[in-house]
Amino acid sequence: MDIFYTDHAKRSINKRKVHLVWIEETIKYPDRTIKSEGKYYLRKKLNGYTLEVVCEKKENYIKVITLYWI
Repeated sequence: MDIFYTDHAKRSINKRKVHLVWIEETIKYPDRTIKSEGKYYLRKKLNGYTLEVVCEKKENYIKVITLYWI
């Protein structure tokens, strides 16, 4: 499945210094998944911090809307 990033997500990646591998790991193997209003909030603990990726899952792709450390 392809992963696409919104412009906002791309800015967040650069600003928060998040590696794309970490995002892919969070999407594929989340520690916690919350679904709300058609969006998925995926959480994964990485290097002592928790990354949350907010995305929409479509038939053929995943659109990452934003991401942040919590």
